Amino acid sequence: MNHHRRSPLTLVFVLLGIAAWLGADCARGDERLAGIACRSVHLGYPAPDGVAFYNEMTVDASADGTYFMACGFDMGYFGIQQLGNGKKLAIFSVWDPGDQNDPKSVAEEQRVKLLHKDEGVRVGRFGNEGTGGQSFYDFDWKIGETYRFLVTARIDPASNGKRTEYAGHLYLPEKKAWKHLVTFSTLAEGKTLRGYYSFVEDFQRDRKSTTFARRAHYGNGWVKTAEGQWIALTRARFTADGNPATNIDAGADGERFFLATGGETKNEHAKLREPVDRPPTGVSLPEFIGNRR
Repeated sequence: MNHHRRSPLTLVFVLLGIAAWLGADCARGDERLAGIACRSVHLGYPAPDGVAFYNEMTVDASADGTYFMACGFDMGYFGIQQLGNGKKLAIFSVWDPGDQNDPKSVAEEQRVKLLHKDEGVRVGRFGNEGTGGQSFYDFDWKIGETYRFLVTARIDPASNGKRTEYAGHLYLPEKKAWKHLVTFSTLAEGKTLRGYYSFVEDFQRDRKSTTFARRAHYGNGWVKTAEGQWIALTRARFTADGNPATNIDAGADGERFFLATGGETKNEHAKLREPVDRPPTGVSLPEFIGNRR
């Protein structure tokens, strides 16, 4: 399994955008994952188009082969992974337009372009269930520590509005500083950010992986509109892929949302497709990090 693949929810958002909030469930056909993988679980955040998407995430329980995604949008996603060998990293991906699976089949002028790559970041092309640009940063994240993610979007005026530049920024707690991992440009036809979501996914898929619980908290999420208004993400919708497993859960825990799947997880809080609200008290805006692209 290619762990850079689009998740089922991603495909829904790419095709339907915020319509997923209005009633579209996740991709069908994943019954084949029954007993093989933990069910993928997601939170979709209703919010207007924006130029910045900020979110915080704390992993509570993990296992090899897990993707904890914090900032998803209709052209890409950003989060942290624990690979099958236990190695940990941050990953930020942006897609080419179209539904092709072979990255070599995309004409050069249609491909994601790399505009910025910070020190220690690896980049490349990916295929299988979509194509695009991907970046990796070795990041030894810890259980119980809160991490901060920011995606910014800027329409490139030199492209006559056809290309949008998406930048991934990760806050490094040990350095008390933001790291601008990468900026990718893709043909987005005038779009900035929309279709906001988070997910937890098991990509190990070896049957044994279903016995391990994965759980994460999400909070203090914000979207900044083109007019400069910051909007707090205080509502989410709980969805999952077509895997029929029932050991999943989501809800609000104080000022944060949570997602859980696998192992001994029980659905004791939100039911699938239900909205979840968290209190807006206690949230605070991320500090300004400049106009870096």
